[in-house]
Amino acid sequence: MPQVNKITKAPPAAVEKALRQLGQNIRTARLRRKLRLEDVAERVGVSRYVMSDIEKGKPSTAIASYMGALWALGLLEDMQIIADPDRDEEGKILEKSRAPKTAGKRKKELDNDF
Repeated sequence: MPQVNKITKAPPAAVEKALRQLGQNIRTARLRRKLRLEDVAERVGVSRYVMSDIEKGKPSTAIASYMGALWALGLLEDMQIIADPDRDEEGKILEKSRAPKTAGKRKKELDNDF
């Protein structure tokens, strides 16, 4: 029997909420385009049941399936801002705090005497 990850079995509330919201957004995009669940599922290459799980925000559904759904709806480009290092303010602050406070010691100057 395959082992289930703890994160998929009981994800943190924030993760569960984000997945549900993503699923709802994908569903809204599909309905606005007047596409059937089966049509998007076929384009993504998954069953309509997997597509339904995506729209429900099911945590055990593979991330590739979510990305495929976004691609099929023309929304994948928006994923570029997710975890963008330039937008990671906390990470930048931590990196700056670990940076050396002074310049390193000078190395012995090279001479041009061969």
